[in-house]
Order: sequence, then structure tokens, then C-alpha cells
Amino acid sequence: MRRVPWRLCLAVLAVAACGGGVDGASSDLSLELLAGDIHGPGSVDGTGAAAYFNDPTGVVADGAGNVYVADAGNHTLRKVTPAGVVTTLAGTAGMPDSADGVGAAARFNTPIGIAIDSAGNLYVADTVNHTLRKITPAGVVTTLAGVAQVSGSADGTGPSARFYLPAHVAVDGAGNLYVTEFGNSTIRKVTTAGVVTTLAGTAGMLGSADGTGPTARFHTPSGIAIDSAGNLYVADQGNGTLRKVTPAGVVTTLAGTAGAFGNADGTGSTARFTGPADVAIDGAGKLYVVDVLSSILRTVTPSGTVATLAGSVPVSGSADGTGSTARFNFPLGVAVDSAGTVYVADTSNHALRKVTSAGVVTTLAGTPATPGSADGTGSAARFNFPNGVAVDSAGTLYVADTSNDTIRKVTSAGVATTLAGTPATPGSADGTGSAARFNIPTGVAVDSAGTLYVADNSNHTIRKVTSGGVVTTLAGTPATPGSADGTGSAARFDFPNGLAVDRAGTLYVADTANHTIRKITPAGVVTTLAGTPEALGSADGTGSAARFHGPTSVAVDSAGNVYVADQLNSTIRKITPTGVTTTVAGTAGMAGIVLGTTPRFGFPRHLAISGDSLVVSEPNAILLLRHGARSP
Repeated sequence: MRRVPWRLCLAVLAVAACGGGVDGASSDLSLELLAGDIHGPGSVDGTGAAAYFNDPTGVVADGAGNVYVADAGNHTLRKVTPAGVVTTLAGTAGMPDSADGVGAAARFNTPIGIAIDSAGNLYVADTVNHTLRKITPAGVVTTLAGVAQVSGSADGTGPSARFYLPAHVAVDGAGNLYVTEFGNSTIRKVTTAGVVTTLAGTAGMLGSADGTGPTARFHTPSGIAIDSAGNLYVADQGNGTLRKVTPAGVVTTLAGTAGAFGNADGTGSTARFTGPADVAIDGAGKLYVVDVLSSILRTVTPSGTVATLAGSVPVSGSADGTGSTARFNFPLGVAVDSAGTVYVADTSNHALRKVTSAGVVTTLAGTPATPGSADGTGSAARFNFPNGVAVDSAGTLYVADTSNDTIRKVTSAGVATTLAGTPATPGSADGTGSAARFNIPTGVAVDSAGTLYVADNSNHTIRKVTSGGVVTTLAGTPATPGSADGTGSAARFDFPNGLAVDRAGTLYVADTANHTIRKITPAGVVTTLAGTPEALGSADGTGSAARFHGPTSVAVDSAGNVYVADQLNSTIRKITPTGVTTTVAGTAGMAGIVLGTTPRFGFPRHLAISGDSLVVSEPNAILLLRHGARSP
């Protein structure tokens, strides 16, 4: 989710140079705002396009056609009337915290999921607070279960229960709640009295196994919906599948095949998803799924037949229209009202979209962004979800233009061209220039000889690009995720993201879904430097004893120390050349930007080294982590 203008992001991150690095305890460090806004791109109430959101995620509709939105980036809950009038129901924009209270006096920290019961009470997965919140129709907010900023997996009643990044929530006719957890990869049940139990899955045990109760396995489950018979439907995002859970906790796979990602419509295991993020169900039992990485809206029948209702693979954007002519950009939430109208939280467009049963898409509220893939100079150029960036010794920038599936080149004068790949044409082919194919490229790094390396995220590979645009695969095998060490195609990665290269040409990889940091020699020999595959956590330690949670970016200093943006832990980590991992700044499980000498981070995404400081990009801001306070 990129919100700082791309030229600013590139200019700031391009200061990376091999320097001394950052070291010392948090008390020796100071976090400063270098550029951007830590509060987000918009939180304005208003009607239609006059309203602004900041990464809206969960949505739910009531019987009167009002839509409620978890405005995650603003840390607020918003209400949208059928006429598109937007107001803030609870929380205050830009003030993440965890206070109970009425309306603006309440505080949330990155709320993602939202559900509504028959009495009009809202239930919110307050994700980074690790709690489940309740909001009455009058806007009174209380904490139903969990303890703010204390993660865990304990069952229990009210504050004795523990959650780890609860994602989405659904409510049945009796008022029982069901919660998916990113962090624990489990499905939890919460009674009206606040008694929390684990319905399916085992905390911290990732996988895709069908089964009953604790024998089932999920991989970062996200959206959840419930039918009139009490069956749950879960968007099992990390597996790329849609799962069904009976009231007795029996788990089966309704559509998709675990680990086989794609966009194919079809029935059961023949269907493919790239990133099912949220699911809603109408009165006839039809399911609606937002496929976030493909930016499309899918329908699924009770028998598991998948079809695409709106959007087009793999072209994201912000266009209204019918069916495949409509465009979404990183949608994360979906809801359906009693009339069968579907609402989509179009997250990276910062808008709420409305979709009829015929697939006619309009923008109900918010102002979409303008992504594209045009080459050109300065503001004439267009990118679509640009992610990683690297700079060579001549000052030329290289950008992983993620949703365009291309690698872009930007001169110091701001002239942007496409170095490799073809816009909106994903694949895994090696080749030269436009003949090469990438699939959601994210991280880039450039060595002293001008050779570029790319983390080809959804191909689960590391690619190499010469200055002439010749693309080859250095390590991994396309569409074959895993965690194996080895040489070249024998190695395996699971959604690799950030890359860094040292002076000797050794690459370091943030292997995000494996929760590990990998090392690759110039000959393509891959080893694991720190962490244990799929064993997420926040522990410091040596080699495999260390734990990470969704690391997204790495940087390396002249002494060979590697710095890691450990995104879902909200921390910056350091790994010595011998594999000793420590936490440099931030506190695991306590997200929210705090400037000063006790720094905290929200979702640190990218790192660069500038002298003895670290430049850290957050979704809306560029931060500087340095020793001591800035001199006047």
C-alpha cells in the first residue's frame, strides 16, 4: 500500500549508501519524520468524492443500506449512507491507541474486520491491538475480549483471552462471533458472554490440512462469512483457497488448491485464487470474494463454482464500469446487503465501491488514485503499486513496478522507461526487455557492476537483470513455493520481498511468508541466515533460533550487518555476519508510529542505510532512525 508520491519515495530511499550502519540500544536512538505524513492521506467526512479514506479494509452493511467501514489507516470506523454521506462513527484519525469510550474519544489501532448483529451492534477486529471490540448503535466502544497490545493464543473469558493479529469477524443469529487470526492462523469463537475458544486450527501451526478442530491447518486466514446454517466460509489467504468450517469445527476446502495460485474460474480444486482477502455471503448462499492480488471480485456458489463478477486480470486501476471493464486496486474488504448489492473496500484507491448483481461497478465514496504504466518524464510517468527501489553508482533508479509486473528505470532527471517485462502481462519467462515476464515483482537491488536483482514475489524466485535488460532466473523455481536451501532452481522461497546486495555480490532476501532471511552467493547458492521456515515470532537469537513475522525489506552495511524491516512485528532487526539477531528499535506487537527516543513503528516496509542512520518507509511517511536527537 503506497501512498507517499513515488518520486518522493524514490528520492528519499535512493540515499542508500554503504555506511557504518545503526547499532546500540533503543535509548541511544531517535526516530524522526523525514517526509510525508504519519496520519495518512485522508480522513475527511463528506459526500461521495468529497470524502477521504486511508486504506479502508473491512466493510459491512445493515438492513437500511448503511455501510460501515473499518478505515484501517486512519484507525477509525466510518459510516456511509446509501446516498454516499460519510461520517466517522468511532475513533480519531491519526491517533492509534486502545481506549474505550464514545465516538471520537475511543481509540483503535489498525482495525481491519467488522461485523454487525441483528440489534445493530458492530464488532471490530482491532488487529494491531490484538483485541475484539464492540460498538453500540450510539457509538459506545468497549473491549469484548483480549488485552490491548498483548498478543497470544490463550482461550478464556474477556481479558483472559489472547489474540494475535485478529483479522476479520462474523456473527451468527445467536450473537456468537467468529474471528480469523493472521498471527495464529486459527479460527476462534466468542460467545455473547465473551468466552473465547479455538474452533479450528492450532496456534502458530501453518498449513493447509482439512480436518476437525485442532487437526485442521490454515495459512494466514483473512475474511470470514457465515450462512444461515452456521457454516463458516474462510478466505485462507496464504493458501490461496476458500475453506468451509461447520459448526462442529470440521474444515474442508471449498474452492482452490493450496499453494497453486492463479486466476482461473472453475469448480472446486480447479479454481485458482492469487490472494483471497475477504468473503461475504448473500441470502441465497452465494459467496463474494475479493481477490486482492488480482484486484478482482469473484463469486462462489455453495457447490464451489467460482466466477469473476467484476475487474480484469491482471489490470488494476480505478475505473467504474461493468464486469471486466471495471477496475479495482488492492481491494481488501467485501460486504453484501439484503438487496444483493455488493460493497467493496477498494483499499489502494482509498474508495468504497458499489457493485450490482449484474457486475455494474460505481464509486460510492472516496477519491480513487490514478495508477498506470506510462513511460515519460516526471509527473507524466505512471506506476502501479511501485514497491522496491535501488540506485546504482551513476544515480539511476530501478523500480519494481509491482502491479504492472515490470521493472522500470528512472534517470536522475526523472525520465522513466520500462527495462524489462510487459505491463499487466504476468508470467515467469526469461528473456530480454519486453519478452521477459514477472509476477508481482517487489524487491530490487543493484550491485557495483550494475547488475540488477529482483524478488519475483508470486513466482517465488530471485531474478537477475543485466544493464541491457536480459533477464534470467538466479534461484528458485517459478510457481513452486517452499523453503529449501540449495543451488539455483533447487532452492525454494515463499513470497520473497526485499533484497540487498553487499560489496562482495552476496544477496540477502526477506523471505516473507517463510519468516526468514536468506543469503545467496553470486553462484546462486542459497542458505538460511536467520529464522526458521514458517515459525513466526519475535525472538532474538542466533541463526534458526531467531524469529521474524512477515519481514519485508533488508539493507546491508559495509561491515556485513543486515537490517530487517520486520513488518508484522513493527520492529527493525539487526543480523550480524554470524547470524546473531537482535531488535534495534520498536517493540513487537506494539504498532503505531512514535517519534523520539523510544521509537515505535506501524508497518515498516522498506529500509535504506544513510551513513550511520536508517531510512525507514512507512505506508504514509519516510522516517529517519538515527543516534541521538537531530542537531539544531
